[in-house]
Amino acid sequence: MKNAIKELRAERRWSQAALADKLDVSRQTVISIENGKYDPSLPLAFRIARVFGLPIETIFDDENAG
Repeated sequence: MKNAIKELRAERRWSQAALADKLDVSRQTVISIENGKYDPSLPLAFRIARVFGLPIETIFDDENAG
């Protein structure tokens, strides 16, 4: 699943570690999500959306959707 986390994080000048702290996950989890190697659980996706103050659909793009 494509996502805009890296760009959103950069706009806010947050490090991967800072975002990980805000989400209560490891830095490695943030790296994996940013690189598209790990799709977050639904609860984590909601936490990500809340941290950025954006709807989930703005952050994540299901490239398989019709």
